[in-house]
Parts: sequence; structure tokens; C-alpha cells
Amino acid sequence: MTDFINPNEDTRIEAGSKVDLHFSVAIENGVEIDNTRSREEPVSLVMGDGSLLPGFEKALFGLRAGDRRTVSLPPEEAFGPWNPENVQKFDTVKFEQRPVEGHMIEFEDKAKQSLYGVVKTVGDDITEVDFNHPLAGKDITFEVEIFKVTPAGQQGVKIM
Repeated sequence: MTDFINPNEDTRIEAGSKVDLHFSVAIENGVEIDNTRSREEPVSLVMGDGSLLPGFEKALFGLRAGDRRTVSLPPEEAFGPWNPENVQKFDTVKFEQRPVEGHMIEFEDKAKQSLYGVVKTVGDDITEVDFNHPLAGKDITFEVEIFKVTPAGQQGVKIM
């Protein structure tokens, strides 16, 4: 006997589901910051694998193939609130080259992990660097179109 596990339009997204989708992300003023629609194929991800922020995943639960949704997310559900404690001051003379306002600089934390910051101000003595995510504190609009949903632990393949 041959069975086909065939994800269909009735299969709803839940934890562990494999989802094929296109999405776009825009900030509060309508400026698009990411979009997968220019790709030939939809992107594929597994719910809970860490490839989407929890707020984005939450917006997908219960959707099924063919569904489209637009969700507005506050900073707390997107990239987090802007935190003034994440702005650090450095001696300007300690940089190998004079920093430029608005440029992103790579730093290394105590665990030797890369950490990126945006130069906010450059003075003769002090340079301020913002380590907040560039989208922290911003309302985000997340648009998604679902193409295929495969239940957790299954593949759309023939089983012998």
C-alpha cells in the first residue's frame, strides 16, 4: 500500500510546521526593509527554528496555504524597544581610523563574538556608538503570503 502525505489547503500552521511563504517587512513610515517576492521560489522555514522573530511567527499560527495576512507589530513584538543603555562611549583616539557618523562598525565582545554598532556622534574626545538593533523602537508591518504548509515531522513525499 502506498500512502501520500500531501500537505493541503486545510493544514494549518503550528509549532514545527514547515512553511513555504513570501513576506515583506516595512517600518512605520511604509519604507520596505526586506522582501522575498523578488526570489523565484518562496522561502521555506520550520516554525520555531529561529529564522523568524517570535512576533512574526505568532502572526503565522493558524494560517494555511493560500492565506495572506498583514500584521502591524509594536517594537516589543518585533526588534525590541530602543534602549539608551545600548549607546556606549569610546575614546575617539582609540579607533584605528576616525569613525564616521552613520557608519556601522564591527566590535568584538568579551566572548570574542562579533557585535555591530552604528556610530551616532564623533567628537574630538568621545565617539558614541549605538548597539541597538537598527529597527529597535520601530513599529513594523509584516505582510505574508502562505504557499504550502507541511505538518511537523512530515514531508510531502511518497512513503513505501
